[in-house]
Amino acid sequence: MDDIDIETVADPDLEDPVLIEGLPGVGHVGKLAAEHLLEECDSELVRRVYATEFPPQVNVDDDGVASLTCAEFHAVETEGADLLVLTGDHQAATNDGHYELTSAFLDVAESFGAERAYALGGVPTGELVEEYTVLGAMSDESMREALDDAGVEFRPDEPAGGIVGVSGLVLGLGGRRGFEAACLMGETSGYLVDPKSARAVLEVLQDLLGFKVDFESLEERAEEMEE
Repeated sequence: MDDIDIETVADPDLEDPVLIEGLPGVGHVGKLAAEHLLEECDSELVRRVYATEFPPQVNVDDDGVASLTCAEFHAVETEGADLLVLTGDHQAATNDGHYELTSAFLDVAESFGAERAYALGGVPTGELVEEYTVLGAMSDESMREALDDAGVEFRPDEPAGGIVGVSGLVLGLGGRRGFEAACLMGETSGYLVDPKSARAVLEVLQDLLGFKVDFESLEERAEEMEE
């Protein structure tokens, strides 16, 4: 296998799709948000991305069938916009791997005609959160007004240390390619999987892209976490 191997599963015709990245990170906020989006909307698996930067393991389903770990792209058609949702269980193991994988992810997005991208994630507060604020960062100042209108906050020197991993590189590398890219980061303690923060991020994304999803299952998960 090559260091990165992209498997084509389907080739739907999408109109100006928006890349949505939701890989594991602080509080699993981005991953929870992306997976909830896929659960609540009609989606179609379109690409699998295999990489030697992922852990050397397979996932085993309920029937005992093993599959090599990978990242996946799903196409989602909503009333507001067509989406290309990137999910998975892992990020790259090395710095070089993060750059190589993010470049491959952006290649896939470009092959579908995407010119906009939103990376979803969490920003740690170190304490339990009662009111969930979504912080933002963007590749270009021209995006500021729309993000402000959607309730995104911009704070000097936050997140501390910048944005690492694929979420940061979607802005950095994507911006260099001409993508309009933004990162939506829900405040979270950083200690627990945080479905309430994931909901806050999704509510902002809804306002930005003009779609609606139901949050009942996220609310149930949040109640379970609180108990």
